[in-house]
Amino acid sequence: MPIRSAPCAWTVEEFKKWVDVNGDGRISKAELRQAIRRRGCWFATVRAGRAVRRADRDHNGYVDDAELENLVAFAREHLGMNISAR
Repeated sequence: MPIRSAPCAWTVEEFKKWVDVNGDGRISKAELRQAIRRRGCWFATVRAGRAVRRADRDHNGYVDDAELENLVAFAREHLGMNISAR
């Protein structure tokens, strides 16, 4: 399967669609790990675990819409992703 590259800059909605592979409206650690791998980053499992732990405020193991801004902030700061509000 070819590696799907990430765009250089995207909106929050584009980021969510790119990460939420199964389309259930919430982002799991596994989905985030796959997205980080598709981007070509190393240590995807560790990075995904840290991101979900930091973003998941209700500790249900998923990042939902209410917690998405926390994940976006993590992605900007620790993964070098350029995500704009629009």
